[in-house]
Amino acid sequence: MAAENLVSGEIKTVWLEGEVSPPSPFSFSERDLYVAFYASAEMGCHLALNWEMPPNILDLYVECRNLFNGHPTLHTTRSLINVASALRVSGTTTSAYKEDMRDRIQQGSPYTPVEKKKILEYCYSDVAITKDLYRKLQSNLDIPRALLRGKYMAAVAMMERNGVPLDTKSFTQLKRGMDTGSLQKNITREANRQFDVYDGVVFKLEKFEKYLRRVNMPWPRTATGRLSLDHDTFKEQTRIFPEIQFLKDARYTLGKLRLKKIPVGIDGRTRTLISPFSAKTGRNQPSSNQFIFSPAVWLRGLIKPEKGTGIAYIDYDQQEIAIAAALSKDSNLTHSYKSGDPYLTFGKAAGLIPEDATKKSHYNEREKFKICFLASQYGMKENTFARYGNIPIPQARGLLRNHKKLYEEYWAWSDNVFNMANITGKIQTCFGWTMLTKYQKESSIRNFPMQAHGSEILRLACCLILEAGIKVCAPVHDAILIESPLETLEETVKETQSLMSRAGEIVLEGFNVTTSAEIIKYPDRYQDPRGIDMWDKIGEYLGGWESDD
Repeated sequence: MAAENLVSGEIKTVWLEGEVSPPSPFSFSERDLYVAFYASAEMGCHLALNWEMPPNILDLYVECRNLFNGHPTLHTTRSLINVASALRVSGTTTSAYKEDMRDRIQQGSPYTPVEKKKILEYCYSDVAITKDLYRKLQSNLDIPRALLRGKYMAAVAMMERNGVPLDTKSFTQLKRGMDTGSLQKNITREANRQFDVYDGVVFKLEKFEKYLRRVNMPWPRTATGRLSLDHDTFKEQTRIFPEIQFLKDARYTLGKLRLKKIPVGIDGRTRTLISPFSAKTGRNQPSSNQFIFSPAVWLRGLIKPEKGTGIAYIDYDQQEIAIAAALSKDSNLTHSYKSGDPYLTFGKAAGLIPEDATKKSHYNEREKFKICFLASQYGMKENTFARYGNIPIPQARGLLRNHKKLYEEYWAWSDNVFNMANITGKIQTCFGWTMLTKYQKESSIRNFPMQAHGSEILRLACCLILEAGIKVCAPVHDAILIESPLETLEETVKETQSLMSRAGEIVLEGFNVTTSAEIIKYPDRYQDPRGIDMWDKIGEYLGGWESDD
């Protein structure tokens, strides 16, 4: 370990190998600033060694992401060496040198005295680059807001260390089934029974075309006219047409699921890098191959609390609509959100459905209103809306017109946000997360305030919850998974929901974003409703799920 005091110039190097619990070389005051590049790594080390966490963290990785977010080349530059090189920071080392040193460190002991000296010099080389990078960027940094982002990096280290509890017997059983190939055959057989789109285990485009024509389902196409088959397209289509959920999960399971890549510790918990601030909106982007909350929602059935504990999945209710209402100060949109079902409220206010309509009685109409809300936030045009909603273009045009009339304050605000972003070349959240707009699509700019403020809310919520001593297993888009002993679970859930509401009120100046909690107590397991069909089918193929009970 290497560090430098930027005021006194004192350099500290500590060889930690073989130390069970070495004393911390640091003693922090409330005025000290801890400067790092990707601070969650350092904070993970502090937690493992039971060292004091610094009160003020400035993470130059995050701040560089913020300064160049949306730039066509610089926003993808993420390693310390590449960032320093791009910004012409002096004294940078080479990637080859770093790879050689990392390879030697990972080989493990014994190390010769010469190797120990070289490794400590290697550690300090990163410190020297970080120091020069800080001095180069110092005048461009918004320190108060940067410290809030640094606080979240410490929270990330805590959540990555906590991990998510799994049913290891079910996980092992699933791996055996995948390794033999029997599961794949059964999944394709069931997918063909429902959709008839596979030839063996190969997904056939022409068969999928026939299925879409048979059920009259619209589907996006690429610029060349071919059907779009990427995961994001399937994800969006499944939101509109939930009947294809099994096919979406089957495609991911057969094509991309690699159980060997899901890390499971000897304590039966899965841990992966949360990858904070990776999206342009500032959201986390953990690896889809390693994160248990992956695109295959049925896999979440492996999540199971340990004996004597429970977990709770606490989700913000229709967060994007709440944020749009709060930021635009649209009274009608606020009323729609607070009604509990903004889609039906919109339809009733626009005179499109009767006042006594319910989700059950007017399901199809409600789905179209829901797509209309999505269309408004993404800047979707009437032709695209018509395709997604499977409705005639005149009907799509009419729904959008009704939306703009009812929520005219929102639309005026959205237009102003878009115009100002084009004039200034950037768009920001209330806490300063920034995206450069010159190279962005209109839909990305219009949707940025909702997504990026949602990210701000979740980050602040995670910090507040962890500071309250509550165990957070993972953040999941606009939800949080917590864990607690059974005897205090109900109380902990209420406290978590209160803190999540508080985070929303801080970011949105008093606007209350409500939450819903799903509580799972041992020996039950967590399950996403969208994945139950696939989970049950796979359990059937395996001859019944084994469990840690």
